[in-house]
Amino acid sequence: MKKFTTRAARLNGPYDIELIERELLCGDDDIVVRNHLMGICGSDKSFYRGNLPPKMTEFRQEPVFPFLLGHESGGEVVAVGDKVTDYKVGDKVMAFGWNNNFADYFMAKNFQLQPVPHNLDMDIASLGEPIACAMYSGLNSGVQLGDVVVVMGGGFAGQIIAQCAKKKGAHKVVVVDVLDGKLELARKSGADVTINSSREDPVAIVKALTNGVGADVIVEAAGSEASFNTASEIIKHNGKFVFYSWVTTPIRLNISRWHDDGLEFINTCLVHHTWQQRYVWTPDTLRPVAQGLIDVKPLITHEFPLAEIKAGFELADKDDAAIKIVFRP
Repeated sequence: MKKFTTRAARLNGPYDIELIERELLCGDDDIVVRNHLMGICGSDKSFYRGNLPPKMTEFRQEPVFPFLLGHESGGEVVAVGDKVTDYKVGDKVMAFGWNNNFADYFMAKNFQLQPVPHNLDMDIASLGEPIACAMYSGLNSGVQLGDVVVVMGGGFAGQIIAQCAKKKGAHKVVVVDVLDGKLELARKSGADVTINSSREDPVAIVKALTNGVGADVIVEAAGSEASFNTASEIIKHNGKFVFYSWVTTPIRLNISRWHDDGLEFINTCLVHHTWQQRYVWTPDTLRPVAQGLIDVKPLITHEFPLAEIKAGFELADKDDAAIKIVFRP
């Protein structure tokens, strides 16, 4: 049984994160991965602020403090158990599980990993989970040639979804956010219209843009009560309402239009499907990225060494314009 010693992030309570030393023992069905790069997810930021959601399928540990944090990463397999047949030492993999991934090494089961496809750059492949999730949403959002598409939220996922919608043939892609920096990046990445909802009325602007009809497709990628309710006003009769955000606290929704206007709802959360489905779908979601059709690297806005995990999370908490913060071991 091979043993590895690693630094790993532990969230002791709200705003209290530290690196501890952990020992990983590679069991018969375990796989140990040496990390290449790790990313902060919006959910990590929420947990850091003390908002742990109820336990669900994705969690392999109880969502209580102290919490072993991290799930966005990728790297190289350095050990496999005797019963593992899907992976071997030297394989490049992406993480798709909550395995305390803010670490030098992490340990996973085979269903929590994904082979790196298309010879992707490992900086991109290490963010394969959030990229694949956003691309899956964009590819399965129902966007058709000529559509007006509104993306609520200009974060990492929203930026990728907006690019994908434009490549799929959307006539106009509109990105709504409250931060000018995110909106500027969206424009540089191909968005036709950007709206700062802290100063402008998205409903009025989209109605004017569509001659009063409303958006053909709206993607909710901001995860707030205001965003959901604004989306419900912007969408056209019989439009497509795409769920992307993970909302971890109850919100009040004005859903009168949902029934009366026959809206079509599409849940595009890749990681909430079975791991077998994800294993099949992920290579197709990452192919346009490997082909250079979707530009991800400008979305990586800040980088820290793992030793500075506290500084990285402090930045994530204080600067919402930091789209994707990453760490290297």
